[in-house]
Amino acid sequence: MVTLLAAIGVLVAVFVGFNIGGSSTGVAFGPSVGSRLVRKTTAAALFTSFALVGAWTVGRNVIDTMSSSIVPATQFSPVASVGVLFFTGTSLLVSNLYGVPASTSMTAVGAIVGLGLATGTLNQALMFTIVSAWIVAPLVGFACGAFIGRYVYPYLDRRIAFTRFEAHLIRLDRSGTVPRPRFNENASVRDIVGSATVVIIACYMAFSAGASNAANAVAPLVGAEGPLTVDQGVLLAVFAFGLGGFTIARRTLDTVGDDITELPILAALIVSVVGGTIITVLSVLGIPASLAVSTTCCIIGLGWGRASRAATVVELATPAPQRKLDLDVSTGALVTSRAENVPTSPTVGDLARGESPPEESSEELPDIPDIGEVGAADLDRESLFDPRAVKRIAAMWVLTPTLAVVGSYLLFLILL
Repeated sequence: MVTLLAAIGVLVAVFVGFNIGGSSTGVAFGPSVGSRLVRKTTAAALFTSFALVGAWTVGRNVIDTMSSSIVPATQFSPVASVGVLFFTGTSLLVSNLYGVPASTSMTAVGAIVGLGLATGTLNQALMFTIVSAWIVAPLVGFACGAFIGRYVYPYLDRRIAFTRFEAHLIRLDRSGTVPRPRFNENASVRDIVGSATVVIIACYMAFSAGASNAANAVAPLVGAEGPLTVDQGVLLAVFAFGLGGFTIARRTLDTVGDDITELPILAALIVSVVGGTIITVLSVLGIPASLAVSTTCCIIGLGWGRASRAATVVELATPAPQRKLDLDVSTGALVTSRAENVPTSPTVGDLARGESPPEESSEELPDIPDIGEVGAADLDRESLFDPRAVKRIAAMWVLTPTLAVVGSYLLFLILL
């Protein structure tokens, strides 16, 4: 019976990792594939490789926290392990059905909390630390995004361009005896540097995804009574990530992930760096946290920062009824108005669909208005996010861990 439960636990862990790999590969490498910098197979291979590095190094800290610190490792009996993984996998299924990205880390921790409450073994001090990190991390993501959007983004947008090649950036020259890699003949040095940056940041995202998500798939299986060692758990999780990356991620790579499709590629890369860094730091500290939550808050912060350039700090601090400037703050501020004579980089969605933005005008570009000047944000006011969709996403982020806690608590109260 124990062996059967262990086998079921491994299968459920593979299912969870399969879904994580499928979604995370698309988000990390969508811009790279859309720009024809790498092929889908190469993207899957790179994601799997760097996820392994992240999981094998700092990911161990998160596995240790989730397998033995929130509740004692002895609580992860075969029945408990399968139960925790069941709630984690179910949350992924429900969120996918509703088209909302759930926080796998928060839901997995919620299921473990339910186990701890049912058995009276929950480490409350550690949970206070984890919940505090869940509150602080999105705020840091928003603050970083807001600062970059308000003070840095307009200047980066003027100086950094991204190209979508008709053929892949690197091809094999088979004219000689030994095939040799060559760059696309249409690629300039600037193109090559920009392309390398896109791929490097994608690999960094894969590293942070592996560091934070390996525990979600296998932590319950590496407890004191678990069938796997930590090393085996890491390898199993990364195998499942790769399985998802080489299969269902192909569709995700085509759509490039709903959260970043309409972002300019520059904004997507900024969000990736900020979100990936927040999660990597938390993973080093052994705190499980959501990459999706941090990156989404950074996206909103970037939009707010871009829109707020039309007002000074004093005007922003003035209560709305007394404010002379009617500032419409919208996440759509990330999208530079294509009707204006300003440089426009393609969005991630443009790259995925094979579209290109309108050609830049040969006329001299206008100066970037200073902060507080009228028209400081030459923006497309069309929102990147439907407010109702944002509320639905936020509600799901709260609802899925809550359901995991309640469901897990009731289940283990009956079974254990």
